Amino acid sequence: MPTVETCTVETAQRLAELDPQVTLETHPPFYNDPLYIGALVESARPHVDGHDHLLFSYHGVPERHLRKSDPTGSHCLSSPDCCSQPSPAHATCYRHQSLATTKEVAGALGLEVEDYSVGFQSRLGPDTWMRPFTVEQLTRLAHSGVKRLAVICPAFVADCVETLEEIGLRGRETFMAAGGEELTLVPCLNTNEDWVETVAGWVEKQTL
Repeated sequence: MPTVETCTVETAQRLAELDPQVTLETHPPFYNDPLYIGALVESARPHVDGHDHLLFSYHGVPERHLRKSDPTGSHCLSSPDCCSQPSPAHATCYRHQSLATTKEVAGALGLEVEDYSVGFQSRLGPDTWMRPFTVEQLTRLAHSGVKRLAVICPAFVADCVETLEEIGLRGRETFMAAGGEELTLVPCLNTNEDWVETVAGWVEKQTL
């Protein structure tokens, strides 16, 4: 809602001003697209071996955004396991989609439930944001005995200040201060060949 929808609305308005005949098509959520999952798995695989745990850190959103985007008006955050209960709300639920991506990637990497965790980062303002917070997970994992931690940020397809600085620098400091010994940031998909080919394929399909 704060990023994809905002950008889509703004782009549509600018296109209408430039040329009303030009139409805008948006690609549907790809959180469970096999090619996207495959690209994530291949990017993570070299960094998982030799580490005690894999933390999936997603950009957070306020809980009110989840409720606002819930077409049923009653499903999202109605129970602790709402994301695992079938519902039309999952088509627009960022939390469900993040957890679904996690499950797919972890499964493909052969990880057991105890081998990975999920956190949400980059919160700001007075809103109630999705939990657990990544910063709290970093401390919890170090206190639980995890010494060598790998962190992957699937919500970001390109590295930016929120991956390189928030996780790679400040996150590492938090983990080390809590007793951890090594934090490895899995690079985002960036210009990985399989990811570039995936995006190019999507564009080609929409232009045919």
